[in-house]
Amino acid sequence: MRVGGTGRWSLLPALLGTTLLLSACASVQKAPSPTATLALPGGEFLFEHSAKDAQSADMVRRAVENAGPHLARWGAFQEPVTLVIHPNHAALERAARRSGYDFLRAWARYEQVEVQSPRTWTRAGATQKQVDELLLHELTHSLMWQASATVSDWTKKGIPLWFSEGMASYTAGQGYRVPSLEDLARFLHQYPQADPLARAESLYETENATVYGAAHHAFTFLMERYGEKRVRGVLAAMRGGHDFTGGFRDAIGLPVDAFLRDFRRYVYLRGFKGGRLTPPKPFPRPEVRGVPGNPQPAPSSAPHSPTSTPPDTTPEAPSPTS
Repeated sequence: MRVGGTGRWSLLPALLGTTLLLSACASVQKAPSPTATLALPGGEFLFEHSAKDAQSADMVRRAVENAGPHLARWGAFQEPVTLVIHPNHAALERAARRSGYDFLRAWARYEQVEVQSPRTWTRAGATQKQVDELLLHELTHSLMWQASATVSDWTKKGIPLWFSEGMASYTAGQGYRVPSLEDLARFLHQYPQADPLARAESLYETENATVYGAAHHAFTFLMERYGEKRVRGVLAAMRGGHDFTGGFRDAIGLPVDAFLRDFRRYVYLRGFKGGRLTPPKPFPRPEVRGVPGNPQPAPSSAPHSPTSTPPDTTPEAPSPTS
């Protein structure tokens, strides 16, 4: 899925092309010029690829076109975005400077998205629907950064992982890929000191499916409770000079940590069940299809009391992801 920030989400300088230094003695080749451009109402897009990936580039181009109407809710791109199509997974990992991320298919930055050639995603290649979903997710990241910052300060806004990943997952309609609210409630009962929202980076390596799920559900909760206009206001407030903490308070009307406590309580007490607060007996849930993840933790034999509230583990300032 994504992206840039700290930990799994470390922000890295944008690469100028797909050719990287392969060894200490290898020569550095000049980055290729864009081989195609696409002008849409919401922005301008450039594509870099080899002749071998011309068909894959067509799929990526169609995915960008298909993403346009969905992205429009968040505004328009301020700068052109270059999509670099890499010939294989190893090349993508080098461009993203991330090793061992077998599930990674793309990596987004402010003005550039690195994409593994869809022809190499599986033996049979990717379908257009799969490419559409991935590019909508990744372009949401780039648009979020462009809507909230300039190219010179986008790494300084402190946008937390739950907001960034949640916004991308929500926009791409990827709720079906993540663990459910019930799964999240069980996790909070079993691991009351583990906070997949405010301390997502520390949990990612061992509980990445939970982290993605918490992000998706928290952003959905934000949209349903406060509305799209106020969420767009968070981006506008950051573009106007605030960091995320200040922009959130200005647009939503309460501090980030208060919102996270509210959402955590909603999940912990199973408010999504319409008042049913007594949790059923926990049982293991198989790994969710399509989510890069690890096996779900074994359920606790002694459920926590449903009448108590979860401990407040939210730090004074959310962990930044950009």
